[in-house]
Amino acid sequence: MRVKRSRRPRAPRRPRRYSLRRGIYLLPSLFTVGNMLCGFAAVLYAIHGRLELAGWLILLAGVLDGLDGRIARLTSSTSEFGREYDSLADVVSFGIAPAILAYQWGLRGAGRWGWAAAFLFLVAGSVRLARFNVKVGLTDRRFFVGLPIPAGAGALTMMVLVAPEPLVDKPLAIAASFFVFLVSVLMVSTIQYRSFKEFNLRQRWPATAFFLFAVIVAVLAFTPLPAMAFLCGAYLVGGPAEMLVRKLRRKPAAVAETAPFQVTSAPSPPNPEHP
Repeated sequence: MRVKRSRRPRAPRRPRRYSLRRGIYLLPSLFTVGNMLCGFAAVLYAIHGRLELAGWLILLAGVLDGLDGRIARLTSSTSEFGREYDSLADVVSFGIAPAILAYQWGLRGAGRWGWAAAFLFLVAGSVRLARFNVKVGLTDRRFFVGLPIPAGAGALTMMVLVAPEPLVDKPLAIAASFFVFLVSVLMVSTIQYRSFKEFNLRQRWPATAFFLFAVIVAVLAFTPLPAMAFLCGAYLVGGPAEMLVRKLRRKPAAVAETAPFQVTSAPSPPNPEHP
């Protein structure tokens, strides 16, 4: 008499929705890979002296870096892997590539100071990314703590694109090295910069705001480099300026709280003899 072997129950098939969701995770990662590809190509072009093309590739990497996070949120495909992988791509595109671009453009004319400034920019950018990953979800999402590394890379890139001719004079190279060092300090500082994450295009806006947006688009279309350089400079200065305004507003309030309490004498009761 044969004893029938009990078959193991088959594992339930995963629904199609699960496999589709796993496939969706590839979409933001492809944008991250495109971001890294632009950064890598920018490094190669900068080494071979094609500085303008390298600068535009860094700007394109910035566009792709902004799209991958939005696509991940729209498709509900955010993950820890995507966040860490995006940071690694940012080190290439917004850390290594701008540092080499600025060094090839003019920092090497400053000698060791230029080499040190380019390296410190890379270190500051990597520290900025590591701090962002550690404090994600713990800070106010309306602000960034320190200058974001894409903005720092944009500042160096605009510096090169506005005046693409390599620097020859040593004083100018030293001044450019000081600017790169200043941007590095802003990235590792605790100055708050607006993130504009609360900016919602779906809400109702007045007609004047629509006209202002149209003016900005027109200026960017006709004079892209000066307009982008102006916006980048305004954002660079906006963080320290807003911090200074907040401190000035708190100072009068603090002085008012610590001012000595003055006791005023109570008014004397009226004399009944005199009306």
